Amino acid sequence: MTKNSLLAAAAIVMAATGATVAHAQPAGVKNIVLVHGGFVDGSGWKGVYDILKKDGYNVTIVQNPTLSLADDVAVTKRAIAQLNGPVVLVGHSYGGVVVSEAGTDENVKSLVYIAAFAPDKGESIQTLIANPPEGAPVPPILPPVDGFLFLDKARFAASFAADVDADTAAFMADSQVPWGVEALAGAVTEPAWKSKPSFYLVAADDHMIPPPAQRMMAERAGATVVEIPGSHAVYVSNPKAVADLIEKAATSAK
Repeated sequence: MTKNSLLAAAAIVMAATGATVAHAQPAGVKNIVLVHGGFVDGSGWKGVYDILKKDGYNVTIVQNPTLSLADDVAVTKRAIAQLNGPVVLVGHSYGGVVVSEAGTDENVKSLVYIAAFAPDKGESIQTLIANPPEGAPVPPILPPVDGFLFLDKARFAASFAADVDADTAAFMADSQVPWGVEALAGAVTEPAWKSKPSFYLVAADDHMIPPPAQRMMAERAGATVVEIPGSHAVYVSNPKAVADLIEKAATSAK
């Protein structure tokens, strides 16, 4: 093969590769911001992150200190501000409170709740859990120490991560992040789901936030709902289902 022929062949390959890459770019919103909940940090999003990155999304994981709602909203808004363009904002558990408040940012186009709290105006986790329905599982939250909460390590797996492999669940229990009591009392001022499209994944086997409460909050928010079997840590145990819903939000965003 002559030099010219080799160059021509290389040009064809490069053009074909470029076409493939262009085709692989996701439609709709390209930026995804993931917000973790209480007792855990952002590392639990690893499986979801890997799928979204492989599918061409730009993914940011917020490391909230979970000391107060105001601080966590500020951290989340800084993450949004660092991105170029519109954002899909995703929250798990307490992270749902954070995205409800931070999601009013003009760059946020839609919200995704993963087994999360979705408070209305003036509501906080403290008010939402004040009167659990009869027979609802009671999370094994230990009495506060110096204003911080932990889950009982011995009962962490059964309540939070029942469908996560035993080694990972044990690691999650031993690496808990102190959750500030002040964060539980933080009330939403203007829930973003009232003005923006929302999506909700209900974890049908959740022992932290009762599934009926999840369904109620999702319906109240007018969310597009997907319900699957899963524990509170469904984002760890079933990252594909979580990523699928996030991508649905991203591709349908305007």
